[in-house]
Amino acid sequence: MASSVKAEIEKLRDELRRHNRLYFVEAKPEITDLEYDKLMARLVKLESEHPEFESPDSPSKQVGGTPVEGFNTVEHRIPMLSIDNVYDEPELDEFDARIRKLVAGEPIEYAVEYKVDGVAIAVTYEKGLMVQAVTRGDGTRGDDITNNARTIRGLPLRLRTKKPPALLEVRGEAYISNSDFAKLRADRTGKGQEAFANPRNTAAGALKLLDPKLSAERKLRFFAHGTGAVEGIEFHTHLEFLKSIREWDIPTTPNFQLCAGIEKAREAANEMAKEVHTLDFEVDGIVLKVNDFAQRVRMGRTSKSPRWLVAYKWEKYEETTLVENIDVHVGKTGTLTPFAILKPVLIAGSTISLASLHNADEIGRLGIMKGDWVVVEKAGKVIPHVVRVELHRRDGTQKAFHFPKNCPECKTPVVRDEDGVYIRCPNPDCPGRLRETLQNLASRGAMDIEGLGDKLVQQLTTTGLVRGIPDLYRLKERRDDLVNLERMGEKSVDNLLAGIEQSRTRPLWRLLVGLNIRHVGSRNAQVLAEHFGLLDEIMKQSEESLAEVADIGPVIAKSVFTFFSSEVGQKIVEELRELGLNFGAPVTPRPPRPEGPLSGKTFVVTGTLSRFTRDEIVEFIKQQGGKVAGSVSKKTDYLVAGEDAGSKLEKAQKLNVPVISEDEFLRLIGQ
Repeated sequence: MASSVKAEIEKLRDELRRHNRLYFVEAKPEITDLEYDKLMARLVKLESEHPEFESPDSPSKQVGGTPVEGFNTVEHRIPMLSIDNVYDEPELDEFDARIRKLVAGEPIEYAVEYKVDGVAIAVTYEKGLMVQAVTRGDGTRGDDITNNARTIRGLPLRLRTKKPPALLEVRGEAYISNSDFAKLRADRTGKGQEAFANPRNTAAGALKLLDPKLSAERKLRFFAHGTGAVEGIEFHTHLEFLKSIREWDIPTTPNFQLCAGIEKAREAANEMAKEVHTLDFEVDGIVLKVNDFAQRVRMGRTSKSPRWLVAYKWEKYEETTLVENIDVHVGKTGTLTPFAILKPVLIAGSTISLASLHNADEIGRLGIMKGDWVVVEKAGKVIPHVVRVELHRRDGTQKAFHFPKNCPECKTPVVRDEDGVYIRCPNPDCPGRLRETLQNLASRGAMDIEGLGDKLVQQLTTTGLVRGIPDLYRLKERRDDLVNLERMGEKSVDNLLAGIEQSRTRPLWRLLVGLNIRHVGSRNAQVLAEHFGLLDEIMKQSEESLAEVADIGPVIAKSVFTFFSSEVGQKIVEELRELGLNFGAPVTPRPPRPEGPLSGKTFVVTGTLSRFTRDEIVEFIKQQGGKVAGSVSKKTDYLVAGEDAGSKLEKAQKLNVPVISEDEFLRLIGQ
């Protein structure tokens, strides 16, 4: 009997640990919260009935233990220093210049991560078991909050490894998700209690509660972002550290990126900032840190902060306002983008009356309804976005929003993308898509047509004067109709027709942008135009040959190939040909590649390399006579794979393309 109870207890513990990993580390939950709670309740019941099977690392300990009388002050083994902040790109470049002087001539890789707006804590494991958790405090000494840290469900009490290090101190942020915070506020106000102020203060308060059971009710979570004292293991890079602790079930900050040099790091940081709306936790910046630990040691620290990292921050401003309605906008590629129509609110000097809700999944994540009160945030370059719904202010008058099954512009049944994120109108003649396409075509980044603004585009499409891109270049035949449009006189019409005429000679890459091919922006369009020279040459290419062009890759290649293979795309091109638009010029023959040990060989590079940066190995391959492609195909001779190789490695293995390491690559050329 006892053995069967013990077996069930161990099985429940393993199952709960597995679900914790799936939920907090991998973000791929398999069961509902209710099902999880039932498993936990069963474990707690069995352990209370059989105390002889007590274990300090049982997931049940994360429900909360015995209240404590107070908190002891503990000295950090290694000080928890602060981070220097920068607020613009020039300051970021200055940071890069300073640390480059400290490791002159060496390439620098940057780890780029979200700066979670939580409470900094250090969690220590000895031989794989959590033994202590301490707040940052003044950086030298902090409060021992071990009992409360044990209630952080995503933080393992025991590392998932058979060979744990003797000592591992993991540093990170304790936080409360926006969705959990909204529910906590609603629960408190429903009980007549004062609502919490914000997620960060609530997390800080939870860690300092004397009763761990109350702390557990706050639903704290944790993201690791750094290391303190370590014994019995050696990490050489930040990437290596993160990969190891994730394997041991410690959650790390999501969307981590590794970049060679400050330019790519800055670009990654700016792109990550645009995705803040998709996160369910508070963020107040992006952290850039040197990946190589040996370089960090040589860079050293000041009295306040390490020299090898910086927080690229923005000022955050929040206000609460009412969602008066939710509507949908049809974009140039047919994407249906929902947006909230807000009661106008002043945030940081700007009146905000609209906020994008991005996609149907985002509406589901927020749980937003018409008539809800919401928190809207404006921060730096980040567009205003809805952070969370104030659930405690619901009064029963709110109405659910149902995503339309038919396009609101043309009534065509909508379709969901293969990846399940975006819902689109598939009708190429949709008036909503046409308006957005014409606005894109006329923009400065495309054909730059002076005089063709949004209001005029609306009139041209509504009156039927323009039913597609080619019709723009026939408008000189409809001059009288143009003059009769609202707010259009002789001079305005002349300026418009002159602008359209000038755009006929724009470079090919601008036309490619204006054609509204999905995923093709100005940079990709320039690459295609420079590589192939003529639009007809681009149209001749297969999906595979397009993907082999540097910086294009399989996703863009598929989109370009699909457009020019379609009946709609080919019809547009032929009409524009007859109308005399610039389709480019033949490419000037390139000088022959230098002869070398790699002549005639095509390489693809993936993963994180230890001897080269990505740019260095690409240039080196070219110097040795080889060619570098952006994606793996049957024509690829070798895939050079570093750490953390992904889909390219899988594809190479499927196609039986030889996969080699950096050392093997160097042996190929006799070095």
